[in-house]
Amino acid sequence: MTAARFDLILKGGTLVTPAGTRTGDVGLRDGRIAEIGALNAGAAAAVLDVVGLHVLPGVIDTQVHFREPGLEHKEDLACGTAAAALGGVVAVFEMPNTTPSTLNAADLRDKLQRAEGRAWTDHAFFMGAAAENAAHLGELEQEPGCCGVKVFMGASTGSLLVDDDETLLQVLRNGRRRMAVHAEDEARLRDRVALVRGGADVGRHPEWRDEEAARLATERVLNLARRAGRRIHVLHITTAEEMPLLAAHKDIATVEVTPQHLTLAAPECYERLGTLAQMNPPIRGVQHRDALWRAIDQGIVDVIGSDHAPHTREEKARPYPTSPSGMPGVQTLLPLMLDHVNAGRLTLERLVDLLCAGPQRIYGIAGKGRIAVGYDADFTVVDLAARREITAKWLASKCGWSPFEGTRVTGWPKATILRGRIVMREDELQGPPSGRPVRFGDTLGPDA
Repeated sequence: MTAARFDLILKGGTLVTPAGTRTGDVGLRDGRIAEIGALNAGAAAAVLDVVGLHVLPGVIDTQVHFREPGLEHKEDLACGTAAAALGGVVAVFEMPNTTPSTLNAADLRDKLQRAEGRAWTDHAFFMGAAAENAAHLGELEQEPGCCGVKVFMGASTGSLLVDDDETLLQVLRNGRRRMAVHAEDEARLRDRVALVRGGADVGRHPEWRDEEAARLATERVLNLARRAGRRIHVLHITTAEEMPLLAAHKDIATVEVTPQHLTLAAPECYERLGTLAQMNPPIRGVQHRDALWRAIDQGIVDVIGSDHAPHTREEKARPYPTSPSGMPGVQTLLPLMLDHVNAGRLTLERLVDLLCAGPQRIYGIAGKGRIAVGYDADFTVVDLAARREITAKWLASKCGWSPFEGTRVTGWPKATILRGRIVMREDELQGPPSGRPVRFGDTLGPDA
């Protein structure tokens, strides 16, 4: 009896590849893509019929907060990655503002150990930048399973806040991988907090954390990155004023926007959702949302990340501004963006660039981000015509809510395939969890 050439064939789908969008088959072997073309189903141990569906490279979400360790009452690595897989995501990059913060190699290894056997997706973790570890970040960013360094210029916890130029420049000079930045000007935030101190309507959130707080921080970090000769990735951009600055520095700066800022707008979202719409930087007015879409159209935006940041309903129900900022989003990232594709706001190919190829380019991910022979057999299979409602029942996040509950979308993830293994099909997880640390091209050792 002849052994099968492939472990699995994806049969008859519309493939979104670097060579173009076309109908065809993909043969998978040993967790990687072995062949693309017209393949004989008899050559595989198993066949997945994807006729009528679009086969995308596996979606990568490069900004999530899964809250473990220390805040597992609102999220943990198991349910966070389950939500990701249900939403069509194959890999996640998790942020360092946990308890304790991720500040050294032991903290990073603890997270990797916690994820082993529990994570439904591949994963990597950011090292947090702080005054106490600034001199060692060059070595820490090379740790296996580390996707890079994250710096908070405003709105952070513990020692993660880096709001002075001297420390920020030291952080930028210690390391060579692209550094992720939360850019809000802490001094301006402190000066303006009197606008909401003692209680206010949550609709004033974008007034307190205004456009100038974002612009000032982005301008500062661009100038400092230029001095240090360091590439940066500026997260969750929200304003029209920041985009020309970033466009003028594309040789050193890449740009992220979120589905929340592309979909919601003030004041309507605050009137309808209250503190559930509260996040940092804030949801702003329609003119800023429109500017983000123009920046996508003009190629200024490099990636879309969810900024998944769950809190319990009880925590979010506290009176503003004592209510925490952040909302879940990893599971709704792809459905929302597919709906925007169907509405004509961007092409499917551009979406793949933002959710798959863009993350690979920015962070130097090894073997992911495109449908190409030799790459990991990661796929997100979607039905562009499926009409669904986002419901609480579908959500896997421990926090149990979404600002998009009740939203009807066109376009839905039908299967998530991770290194050749189906981990989600038709809204059901296929166990056991098999996520591994993401590999990076600039940290691969000689034995990789």
